[in-house]
Amino acid sequence: MSLNETERKNARKGEGSSQAPVEVPRFMGRVIPPLDRLLIRIIPPALIVAVLLWVLLSPEQASAVISEMRTFVTGKFTWLFILYSVFTVVMCLWLSMSKVGRVRLGGPKAKPEHSKFAWYSMLFACGQGIGLIFWSVAEPIMLRDENPVIPSTTPAGAAEGGIVWTYFHWGLTAWAMYCVVAVCLAYSHHNLGKTLTFREATVDLLPRWSRRGAGVIIELLAIIATVLGLATSFGFAALQFTSGLSSFTGLSSSPALWLVVIAIFAGITCISAIVGISKGMARISSLNSILSIVLVGAVLVFGPTLYIVSMLSQTFGSFMANFVNMSLWTDASITSSPLASWQDSWNGWWTVFIWCWVIAFSPFVAGFIARISRGRTIREFVIGVTIIPTLIVMIWVGVIGASAIYYDDASNRSISDAVSADTSAGLFAMLEHLPLVGTILLVVSTILVATYYVTSLDSGIYALSEFVSAPNKSGPVFRVVLVLSIATVATVLLTLGGTAVVDTVQTGTIIGAFPFSFVIILMIINLIRRLIKRDKAIKQLEKDINNPDPNLVFVADPDGDGAILKELPGQERHT
Repeated sequence: MSLNETERKNARKGEGSSQAPVEVPRFMGRVIPPLDRLLIRIIPPALIVAVLLWVLLSPEQASAVISEMRTFVTGKFTWLFILYSVFTVVMCLWLSMSKVGRVRLGGPKAKPEHSKFAWYSMLFACGQGIGLIFWSVAEPIMLRDENPVIPSTTPAGAAEGGIVWTYFHWGLTAWAMYCVVAVCLAYSHHNLGKTLTFREATVDLLPRWSRRGAGVIIELLAIIATVLGLATSFGFAALQFTSGLSSFTGLSSSPALWLVVIAIFAGITCISAIVGISKGMARISSLNSILSIVLVGAVLVFGPTLYIVSMLSQTFGSFMANFVNMSLWTDASITSSPLASWQDSWNGWWTVFIWCWVIAFSPFVAGFIARISRGRTIREFVIGVTIIPTLIVMIWVGVIGASAIYYDDASNRSISDAVSADTSAGLFAMLEHLPLVGTILLVVSTILVATYYVTSLDSGIYALSEFVSAPNKSGPVFRVVLVLSIATVATVLLTLGGTAVVDTVQTGTIIGAFPFSFVIILMIINLIRRLIKRDKAIKQLEKDINNPDPNLVFVADPDGDGAILKELPGQERHT
């Protein structure tokens, strides 16, 4: 692109002046029209209030409608979610093994902003730390007697299947689904100078006439999914935390206690939002990692060590042997007639439910992972976001889940009974059987519920602030307002509607993953297109966008194409 004379004069004014380095990446995105910005700020809260009022005022009707939607998605589109999940795994393989894996996020000179330990801690905590606390006992126990694909000719084989399916649902495939979304956002932002939004990572693929309207719709979907996802998770985290408190203090769960817990979580998150990612979330995430190592290590040492080690070996082998079959299993027999209810489908209870959960949480999880990953190569990024967390998940579930099954057999299925009564109580019920250190670990695991959720909420707030305020940078006050708003939604859901309403809203949010999955597919296709078209000019543009030299003056145009101009002796250089 050539620059007009006015732009050249403005560019020359910056030459020779003593200026601080500019912030990188330089902005190359589209300037959002005032009307679009107004819609993005007003429509999400209006729709969220409308949904909450509907669920609170007509809980039975809302639950019935959402259940019908879930049945429709499960009955008609199980194949789509299965193929989508496999596609993300294949995509991660291509990104890590092809030459595009050498591309560095932020340009060739970018350096990582966080140590590997802090980076792993933050991405794991925001991705599913709280999910593992909840499901590492509940899913192996609930699936120990009945699960598909895994041979279960003996009771031991059935127990093995419960653990292996938990590996599958919370391991490689789930993290691959997060990873592909995160790398789309990361490359778009760090290398191309776009805002860290789904809109900017997607609309380049669409016809020019449709980009403005499509961008608004995409951003609305991302914001609504993030707010409702964080609010319902806030409610369940409060319930699980009170369940942990009850296990060693005798306190009973009540609305008053829920409010206290929500206030504490919100307060800690506000402090973290004020001090920033490096000082706030990085430290809390590191604490998560240390406490998690203490928990898993103590269960391994003081629990049924020989049984755990044997089960780890057996289930790791079974996972690798059955991974392809589990990945492609659609339970085809149920498609011979219309599905009466999603409850008649095993996938409806498990795989489709969890894949929808991952897709619905992708906006804030992937957005945050992308933000903290500047300076990593795409290959390092993919390995760090898939392989490392998968190994952590498998070790965690293998140790905690195997111990739960062991103590469940030894106590006449008392842990199964506890999980049936309250799914969130599974981990605490198992730890009560652990000799010597059980009570201490009850305290540790309860603290982990709090710290893991605070980091998850913190990551969501940072991602949400990007979606709402881009291309402007959000300040700490704005992030605190977002925390308080989400805490208010969670409080309303719990105190006025109780757990049934929270569950209804959460299920509705997950159903929203169905339309959002098409946005993600478009975004992945756009990433492939961008990487394939990456020629010398684009490589140079990536360098210029990430050059902090104030004498390198950037001129943007409304379409986001932009230009970089640098006055050199006797010549000008244009990109």
